[in-house]
Amino acid sequence: MADESNADDLGDDIGAEVSTGKKSGIKGAFPQLLKFILIGVAAVIFIVTIVVVTTAILNKGGKTPSQSIPISEEYTVKRESYDWYTSLDQIRTSTSDPVPASVSVTIALGYKKEDKAASTEITERRIEIIDFLRRFFSEQTVEDLRPQNEEVLRQQIRDQINDDILSNSRIRDVRFTGKDVVQQ
Repeated sequence: MADESNADDLGDDIGAEVSTGKKSGIKGAFPQLLKFILIGVAAVIFIVTIVVVTTAILNKGGKTPSQSIPISEEYTVKRESYDWYTSLDQIRTSTSDPVPASVSVTIALGYKKEDKAASTEITERRIEIIDFLRRFFSEQTVEDLRPQNEEVLRQQIRDQINDDILSNSRIRDVRFTGKDVVQQ
């Protein structure tokens, strides 16, 4: 019997240890989880610090990282090349200011390469284009003809020639090969 009572006591102790082991397992999981969270936060802080230090070292020379990295030619934007119609006469007129200034402009019209229809239509409508340009520049003021406004002028000329004069083709670009504005 003594053996039986000892066996019962041992069984109770083993059961007690198992049940407390489960409780300590749940209680032990929280510190383990907290430990992994702290390790993750420390790793993020470490990585951010390395990135900041590396960026500071690269920027020390005054260049941003994008300036110091060479760009391959295949990734650069290639501008479309045009054929140019340069046979327009020099346009001479005066501005619409109260004291008019003299304007002398030479213009080239760009159209798609190998576009024979555009070349032909521009040639056929050459006189209309010259007349339009003369009227266009005579309606401008000296302020409108300043160099900082040239981009706007080029776009207006291109759009109006495409909309009002040309019917079967389009010009893509307008460039001033000469522009003189003389105030009196």
